[in-house]
Amino acid sequence: MKKIGIIGAGNIGGAIAKGLINYAKYSAKEISISRRKSHLLKDFSEIGMSCLDDNHSLVASSEIIILAVLPGQAKDVVEAISGELIKGKHILVSVVSAVSVAELESWTDKKVPVVRIMPNTAVEFGESMTCVAGNDNVAEKVIVEIFEPMGSTLVIQEKLMPAATILAACGIAFFLRFIRAETQGGIQIGFHADEAGKIAAQTAKGAAQILLSTGNHPEQEIDKVTTPMGCTIAGLNEMEHYGLSSALIKGIITSHAGISDLK
Repeated sequence: MKKIGIIGAGNIGGAIAKGLINYAKYSAKEISISRRKSHLLKDFSEIGMSCLDDNHSLVASSEIIILAVLPGQAKDVVEAISGELIKGKHILVSVVSAVSVAELESWTDKKVPVVRIMPNTAVEFGESMTCVAGNDNVAEKVIVEIFEPMGSTLVIQEKLMPAATILAACGIAFFLRFIRAETQGGIQIGFHADEAGKIAAQTAKGAAQILLSTGNHPEQEIDKVTTPMGCTIAGLNEMEHYGLSSALIKGIITSHAGISDLK
């Protein structure tokens, strides 16, 4: 296994670190992490990860460098470590939205292969959808092999990475909001909050598994649970009258339009 260093072990960086241990079968000793707020890395240190206060040491001890910082920090961070990147040893992997492969290459003087990825926070629980785009087929395959045990991976064209950010990363929040709404409805019709939440979450998981297992169009599966004059079609039609599908589509398009403002 290639040693991994994560620069910026915040929400997504930290989730990747945990996913690597829990699902990709990495040992804590094979992972190094850094973060500006280093006091927040205590939990990782306690399980044996190397928590470093400088990125130069992290690069020296790693082969896969995962960049998980804010877009506005990316250029300074990459240029600062560029001198330590070694051709044939390192692969630079970026989780940073709105920063292109070409930009990352220019900041590293094209020393190493660059791969962009877009996982989501479910990577911690082995259920991420991780999209991958890079400038080197061999490097792409290495990264796919690392992330596949933490969910599913899909190699895409880089021009689709902003769209992948919305569907895969922002999508977690979109689905969680839907589950929250179903939970609130469940409370109103008689369940306690914890009961309604469990039912809603498991039902959402089941719906997703149906599609992943069958490859069917969602409407095919919807038809199986909608009977003439039944309660399912009545509820669906009421939701559509209030704009369920159009509201979600508009939200996705609005998020996509705003992604260029992240820098």
